[in-house]
Amino acid sequence: MTQEMILANATLVLPNETVTGSVVVRDGMIAEMDQGAAVPAGAVDCEGDYVAPGLIELHTDNLERHMRPRPKVDWPHQAAIVAHDAELASVGITTVFDALRIGSILSDPSKKYGKYARAVADEILSMRDSGGLRISHHLHLRAETCSETLIEELAEFGPEDRVGIVSLMDHTPGQRQFTDLSKFEAYIRGKYAMDAEGFEDYVAFLHGLHDRLGKAHEEATVAEAKRFGAVLASHDDTTAAQVATSAGYGIHLAEFPTTVEAARANHAHDIANIMGGPNLVRGGSHSGNVAAMELAELDLLDIISSDYVPSSLLFGAVMLGQTWGNMAKGLHTVTAAPAQYTNLTDRGRLEVGLQADMIRFRLTEGVPSLRAAWHKGVRSA
Repeated sequence: MTQEMILANATLVLPNETVTGSVVVRDGMIAEMDQGAAVPAGAVDCEGDYVAPGLIELHTDNLERHMRPRPKVDWPHQAAIVAHDAELASVGITTVFDALRIGSILSDPSKKYGKYARAVADEILSMRDSGGLRISHHLHLRAETCSETLIEELAEFGPEDRVGIVSLMDHTPGQRQFTDLSKFEAYIRGKYAMDAEGFEDYVAFLHGLHDRLGKAHEEATVAEAKRFGAVLASHDDTTAAQVATSAGYGIHLAEFPTTVEAARANHAHDIANIMGGPNLVRGGSHSGNVAAMELAELDLLDIISSDYVPSSLLFGAVMLGQTWGNMAKGLHTVTAAPAQYTNLTDRGRLEVGLQADMIRFRLTEGVPSLRAAWHKGVRSA
């Protein structure tokens, strides 16, 4: 039986412009589009609200927050996945790449953190395949090169897992995200209630790991991403030299470059810059790195990630639309651009023949308020 829905009298967010018009959805696909404010019989009158493609999230740590809501509290994973899925749906995200850390430290009890990615990936994939989730879930493996078990954990995944993104992460203190060691000290000591002597020992331990295993881990990650068929991303690039290394590896996405220098170098190598929605909304980086809005004003920002605040994805895109004076360009950073760079050709745009992943929202005092969301034409929020 054919399922049909018509959204009419809407401000349609197209790839390069916004127009007043309507969208007809049949059996989960965009079947027709037209311009004008007419509201046919049986259509939903959107009253001028924006109708845009569903949001695509490439890097979020939100699932980990649901699995570990308090220190030493391990929440049942299936329940955490369902809650995470519902939260993302509620803010207009219709496709997510769930970021899972791979690479653990097991040798030192005082610094130990264990592996979890393979088990959680199995749970996500099982719940996805059984139809228990509201939106589309893909895997994003965050490969921690400053760890002990990265190569073994990478080997637990294969092409059958359809890993979408693998990101090279190097959190060795004193460079990249934490070039300012005092910022790293404040973060670590605050998070783990660590004293000054313990912090110095921790830094020395991490530097030793990096010197001993970092290069081998980096090369293994690049090779495994190719085996998976995944898009390779860099993380926290700071210098043009680091970007040149990324380009040599075939990287196409740069997550959270920390300087204007790195962002410019990424564009010179045709690498897309991803910046955090929280950075945009807050007006700056919590680590003291370059502000996302500064890159936006230099036309160096390509994609937004909500990172650790799911609601920042739509809010950040609207802020960019207002800053650029072009709402279509702002929404492009969370729809068509992330779809393009992760080879999702069936979504990310309002276009006849594409999957009906869509959102409806309006602005209230400049802040977006989600009215509805659909995934494959089915109401998700």
